[in-house]
Amino acid sequence: MKFPLQKLKQTGDEPFYFEDDVDIRELEQMNNDIRRISPVHVKGQAITRGNDITVTFSIDGEMVLPCARTLVDVTYPFHIDALEVFNLSPYHTEEDDSEVHSVNGEVLDLTPYIKENVQLEIPTRVFSKDDEAHEAAPQEGKGWQVVTEEPEEKKVDPRMAKLQSLLNEEEND
Repeated sequence: MKFPLQKLKQTGDEPFYFEDDVDIRELEQMNNDIRRISPVHVKGQAITRGNDITVTFSIDGEMVLPCARTLVDVTYPFHIDALEVFNLSPYHTEEDDSEVHSVNGEVLDLTPYIKENVQLEIPTRVFSKDDEAHEAAPQEGKGWQVVTEEPEEKKVDPRMAKLQSLLNEEEND
């Protein structure tokens, strides 16, 4: 999603509105949990004031992540509201203020900032609500098994069984 700076400056004090679908499937190859991601819908506005451009936009989409319990695919819909500030001054450096980004060249490219906001939205864990997926999950492996928290029956120690029978006989007498 790229905008020529000349087009942004032509709007004057009026906001420049934009809306488009952006393909960010490169996130699938990065070292993260995203298995698949559909093109995201980006809608927003850019306001130019002097050398500063303030871009507010929303990102809507769906990504497929692994379930933390069963590793099956879980569709995770998301909505992100974002705000990015850019500076056109050639004297501005990123070190001046980490919240204000420099613009190099004559084009403002929002795609890296869209990807960054989506990566920040990835949850640490998601769980599948599908009961069949939970049943299909492995129940044991090498050195581990799933245990339930059902109360155990009281087992009588075989060494104490004879003593118990003696106590029962004394009570009967």
